[in-house]
Amino acid sequence: MNEITINKPFDLIDQWGPYQVLHIYRPNSGLKAIVVVDNIDRGPAIGGTRMALDVSLQECARLARAMTFKNAAADLPHGGAKSVIFADPAMPAADKELLIRNFACAIADVASYIPGPDMGTNEQAMAWIHNEMGRAVGLPRDIGGIPLDEIGATGLGVAVAAEVAEEFCDVQIEGARIAVQGFGAVGQHAARFLLRKGATLVAASDSRGTLHDASGIEIEQLIAFKKEGNPVIEFDKGSKLTCDEIIGIDCDILIPAARPDVLHKNNVAELKARLVVQGANIPATLGAEEIMHQRGILSVPDFIANAGGVICASVEYHGGSETSALSTISEKIERNTRSVLTYSKEKNILPRHAAEDIAQQRVRNATKLRRWS
Repeated sequence: MNEITINKPFDLIDQWGPYQVLHIYRPNSGLKAIVVVDNIDRGPAIGGTRMALDVSLQECARLARAMTFKNAAADLPHGGAKSVIFADPAMPAADKELLIRNFACAIADVASYIPGPDMGTNEQAMAWIHNEMGRAVGLPRDIGGIPLDEIGATGLGVAVAAEVAEEFCDVQIEGARIAVQGFGAVGQHAARFLLRKGATLVAASDSRGTLHDASGIEIEQLIAFKKEGNPVIEFDKGSKLTCDEIIGIDCDILIPAARPDVLHKNNVAELKARLVVQGANIPATLGAEEIMHQRGILSVPDFIANAGGVICASVEYHGGSETSALSTISEKIERNTRSVLTYSKEKNILPRHAAEDIAQQRVRNATKLRRWS
């Protein structure tokens, strides 16, 4: 095993963390991975395991920091972490299982980190990790877990955040036109919950392109179509656009639910949405958020809006039920979103800065109670 802990490998190092950075390389199995445990002052760190070919240390560190603030903002007894595996998630199933099991063995001694599912991994992957080292969340029901993707934990939280945002902008869910950038598990469930409140899905994108239909897209048909492995642009209705064109779709609510930094200074001027609810982790750069704020576009920060998954994971980790998880998600995200947007309005600051102030204070309070800091 070739594992190296590095103290200062990147710029993101400050009073919050990182607590530990671990580079893993096992040439015999082809495993190359990074774990960033950002902060454990509130408890063992929960954070997803992402698999992609183009992940990086910087991305992992930023996502770990987002998890620190997400868990604190949700008032969970956990710190933040993230791990990335450099590999193609579409590899043959047997190869993927072997790689993830190797990863689990490599991090077995990192007791401060509790892995969860993320882009490129799922409940089955967490079952493999749990089987190897006895520590993971987002497990299948068959082994006592709460399948957060199946029940739509993160998407539920995004929908709840959007409902609270009604009080702070000129968008009403009933009748709202929704565009989902990244029509995966989070985006699908968020749209599904909002459509139940009277919204209409007018656009959805994935890595292959954007599907647009101003008259409304039949969501259950599109979800079923995606489950068969088809890209949204091959759906038999609506117009077909490029991936990036979804940013400028004429809509009321945009839900970015894919990769980081899809909203940035070079494209945020194209936005026609009046409300952005961040379903992905760090989907907007700070510069983009500043421009949205100046234009009067309300943007609910990622670690407030998309905390449903980690709230569900925490409930699971502490032995709670699925029913308890769903009610806890709704309760916490409703309260936290309202607190952040109220604070943002009162101070006339970015919602992200308001959310960070609240989360950082909770971490500070926990730090004071630790013997070692």
